[in-house]
Amino acid sequence: MQYTNDILQKVLTLFIGTGAVIGAMMMWIDPIGMMCGCEPLLQMLRDKMPWPELFFTNFIPSGFVLLFFIGGTQLGSTILLFKKHRCASYAILACGILLMLWIGLEWYIFGFNAMSNIFFVLGIIEVLSAMCIFVVK
Repeated sequence: MQYTNDILQKVLTLFIGTGAVIGAMMMWIDPIGMMCGCEPLLQMLRDKMPWPELFFTNFIPSGFVLLFFIGGTQLGSTILLFKKHRCASYAILACGILLMLWIGLEWYIFGFNAMSNIFFVLGIIEVLSAMCIFVVK
């Protein structure tokens, strides 16, 4: 059971963290979302978030937030998992909670969509897999 949970956590954190890095790079390469058709999403950000003229003239600030809060925590947790650090399960728990909070914000701004729903479920799986470790200890 522990071995399966360990593999699941490594795969999840690596997948989510790599996806966040790629997403951040896409936001920096195409800051106004023309190439991927995300221009309407930028307008939704401006409509729903505070200080749109400061933070949401393009996707660059959002890319940094995605990189540090999702990508950084997930990839940092992956490193802790591979090193078998005693705090790895706490880091996974924090990653799952952060991911669910991020997706909750996405739902508020953009509404429900398939990709956000899938990542919310992945956050739940991260939290539950971390909780399994706490129960076993």
